[in-house]
Amino acid sequence: AEKFVREYRVKERDEVRLHRQARKSGNFYVPAQPKLAFVARIRGINGVHPKPRKVMQLFRLRQINNGTFVKLNKATINMLRIAEPFIVWGYPNLKSVRDLLYKRGYGKVDGKRIALTDNKIIEQVLGKYNIICMEDLIHEIFTVGPNFKVANNFLWHFKLNTPTGGWRKKNNHFVDGGDYGCRDDKINNLLKRMI
Repeated sequence: AEKFVREYRVKERDEVRLHRQARKSGNFYVPAQPKLAFVARIRGINGVHPKPRKVMQLFRLRQINNGTFVKLNKATINMLRIAEPFIVWGYPNLKSVRDLLYKRGYGKVDGKRIALTDNKIIEQVLGKYNIICMEDLIHEIFTVGPNFKVANNFLWHFKLNTPTGGWRKKNNHFVDGGDYGCRDDKINNLLKRMI
């Protein structure tokens, strides 16, 4: 766990350092493309076209206010576009990932939804992938490591609350003062209200 904390800190410092260097020399620093997204469903099931319905089924978003982590690549970004009017998504920070797993984390053990109260549960299922505790799991998800698919599949989809203070307007895009669609790192404020 100490090693991971150090790694996160170094990564953060590097980002700041590169920003400052670029500004000093009058250039712009373009950060790396995010690899991880958190997707949550915000609209119900009535009158949904089969294509977005299938996409949400693949993302395991079968109920309103369900959420999952998604690895970002060309295919998943196109899938997110198809289902955009029914979902909200963005790039979670380390604190959001940690809060989700500690407060709302459930694992899939023999097809059952089991609360992650003990590291033994994680070790029993993911031990062979060198993931033996909660911090290992958080690290694997947050950094989108080589065993991300296995780790994410072990996690049961998150059942979240409606955000405190409610939504603004579900039928409008976030950019137009509504809710659905991509909200980049603003997802963290939303998750704070939903966990």
